[in-house]
Amino acid sequence: MSRPLAITLGDPAGIGPEIVVRAFQEAPAETAGCFIVGQPASLRRAAAWVAVDGMPLPVAVIASVAELAQVPPRCLPVLAPGPLAQSAGLPAIGMASALGGALAAEAVTWAARAALAGDVAALVTAPLNKSALAAAGVPYPGHTELLQAEAAAHAGVPVAAMPVRMMLANDELRTVLVSIHVSLRQAIEAVTPDHLATTLRITQDALGRLLGRAPRIAVAGLNPHAGEDGLFGDEERTVIAPAVAAARAAGADVHGPFAPDTVFMRARRGEFDVVVAMYHDQGLIPVKYLGVEQGVNVTLGLPLVRTSPDHGTAYDIAGSGRADAASLVAAIRMARRLTGG
Repeated sequence: MSRPLAITLGDPAGIGPEIVVRAFQEAPAETAGCFIVGQPASLRRAAAWVAVDGMPLPVAVIASVAELAQVPPRCLPVLAPGPLAQSAGLPAIGMASALGGALAAEAVTWAARAALAGDVAALVTAPLNKSALAAAGVPYPGHTELLQAEAAAHAGVPVAAMPVRMMLANDELRTVLVSIHVSLRQAIEAVTPDHLATTLRITQDALGRLLGRAPRIAVAGLNPHAGEDGLFGDEERTVIAPAVAAARAAGADVHGPFAPDTVFMRARRGEFDVVVAMYHDQGLIPVKYLGVEQGVNVTLGLPLVRTSPDHGTAYDIAGSGRADAASLVAAIRMARRLTGG
């Protein structure tokens, strides 16, 4: 059998387990060849919440990737990645906790190492909670930074030598971020020639592989109206435009900086394949506004494929059986595309 996809369960106190079960129920073709990494007890609890006609999907615990081939159809194959997943109690639903953060981190760490070792083709991550990670003492604010650290350790290089970028994508729009989970003040400080050059290079390489051609890249300005010729800030003239010019000189099909309030509409209409945004909310609000249920988060720059839904743990509806698995299914499809499956 070809290498499977690993789906991490996310924070068991959130909707991660529910959307994973729903994905296996509602999209059997997409989840074929996938297995779940996380706490079996949390998966059983979620299977009961979303059972069809009172019949939850059975949970099949596997001890290794090789055992996936022995799991019957219409089962939930799950691998417990460590001692917490194997023996810890269930975290309370709907709230951040150290236990939930530790369980989520244990699953992601195992799956990342399996992907780096070549045991799985890709990694699809259900949502975790940053406060829960912090409560568990995890020294990374989210998936992206944890995966970056694992990849750097695997390669034997410093984290700074493994630059990564976040892309959020749906059928209408793609955006790549210069900075991710930092304060707005720190995000502005991150708009430097080196960060922009790295972002453009990673975007060019990753989208080129996805599209099979050179991507048309638009670059958003940092300030209103892209600075309006220096009236509202000069980062466009002093930092962003020179980085765009250097990338163009190196052969990239990149343009800008453009006014942030219009460039996403231009990309949505087909003028560009992707928009490079200067900070987290500038890039993610337009994509999420078009529909959280179809958005996919892709980590670019890693020596592994990682995708994720574009929503969070949704503690407010966890345990209700109302969570929508569409974004997770879209993430599985994207992972298969990126791995040639």
